[in-house]
Amino acid sequence: MQSQGSDKLQHQRIEKIEKIKALGVDPYGHRIDGVESSESIRARYIEEGEDQSAYAAGRIVLLRDIGKLIFITLRDSTGTIQIGLNKKRMPDQWDLAKLLDLGDIIAADGELARTRTGELTIWAARVDFLAKSINQPPEKFHGLSDVDMRYRQRYVDLWANPEVMQRFQTRSAMVATIRDFLRGKGFSEVETPMMQSIAGGAAAQPFITHHNALDIDLFMRIAPELFLKRLLVGGMEKVFEINRSYRNEGLSTRHNPEFTMMELYQAYADYNTMMDITEEIVSTLIEKHCDGVELDYGDMKVNFKGPWRRATYAELLKEHSGCDISDLDAIRKKARELSIDEAGMDDYVVINEVFEETVEQHLIDPTFVIDYPAPLCPLTKRKSDNPEIAERFELFVAKMELANAYTELNDPKVQEENFMTQLQGQEESMATMDEDFITALMYGMPPAGGLGIGIDRLIMLLTNSTSIRDVILFPLLKPLA
Repeated sequence: MQSQGSDKLQHQRIEKIEKIKALGVDPYGHRIDGVESSESIRARYIEEGEDQSAYAAGRIVLLRDIGKLIFITLRDSTGTIQIGLNKKRMPDQWDLAKLLDLGDIIAADGELARTRTGELTIWAARVDFLAKSINQPPEKFHGLSDVDMRYRQRYVDLWANPEVMQRFQTRSAMVATIRDFLRGKGFSEVETPMMQSIAGGAAAQPFITHHNALDIDLFMRIAPELFLKRLLVGGMEKVFEINRSYRNEGLSTRHNPEFTMMELYQAYADYNTMMDITEEIVSTLIEKHCDGVELDYGDMKVNFKGPWRRATYAELLKEHSGCDISDLDAIRKKARELSIDEAGMDDYVVINEVFEETVEQHLIDPTFVIDYPAPLCPLTKRKSDNPEIAERFELFVAKMELANAYTELNDPKVQEENFMTQLQGQEESMATMDEDFITALMYGMPPAGGLGIGIDRLIMLLTNSTSIRDVILFPLLKPLA
């Protein structure tokens, strides 16, 4: 709800719109050509050069009216530049210049020079009105500081807080780097269904929607895995997808129900190949977009220098809980000490609960946790010399899971048995076997490695953003009362 003060300011701005129209000017502008970014203008300016000019467009983020001079700071997506308005230079537009407000979007064309104080300035000969801002910008333009409002009004946050704009530009550049890296490795980018008749590929609660024409319920995908593996069966040997997945679960600083995942699959590879690829992807991002291999994340310092540690699930459990993975009595005792209600829990669920409570908090520098208990991994190939162990890894950085990868299971009979076990105890609406996937495996899927990386979390880590909402342009939020 707006205050009476803001209502008054809004009314004044609406009155100015009528005055702008009375001058024969459209307050909401028109197409303009030849605009140059503030960054480009600053880069090409030649000190002591003659007859330099510039044409810039952006939002007014600072305005100082000192009578016959008006100084404006104009912000575009690359930065800011000062605009100088002088009555002598633009007598025909001076009445229009006096109707400018903070937040207005304009273009200015004129001579480029430094002021006496050294500020690079476009001394405008002409101003084009592009959009009148009716709402008052954040007070004194110190930035939109209310965190909840920043997420709800990202359209203000982006231009009120330059570091936010920079973060999302960095995100875009990092995703482009990942794509370039994978294409350079021979991977093909593909798209798989967002709406699926069976919720598969991960153990998670899905969102359910309804298709009216077919009169069937569909699930918003929780993972693209099973469709990407179908492509391996079809002969596409290296595939990846960067796209949305949806999980109907809680909100937190690390979880958003709609999130971006990168998944890739490579024929004739295994989880060791996936570890190499993962480390190379992240290292490439750090080299190109970060300042050094030691990065701040919250109150932690994370050293990304390779090679990264590779440690088995069992040895990490022993190291941090003191329990041997085969000593179930000791593990259940430890669970009770940690206030985990282990009674009635499956043995391996208890083991994993203890692992999460005791191990993950210590994994700050990048650590590949490898060789998980097989019952926790229904889609993963077992070790040939120890079927109790699955060839799976999770990458942890700054106490947070960043990536998950397998040597993929390609035996249709074992996969069907694992699906049957996984379906036990699930809700009736979800307890459906993906028989088409089993059919696909029966045609033969090559041995393969698969990898999933949470893009949002990766950007969090590399931009020192401790909330996932800071790296998602429009995060899901609780409705305002």
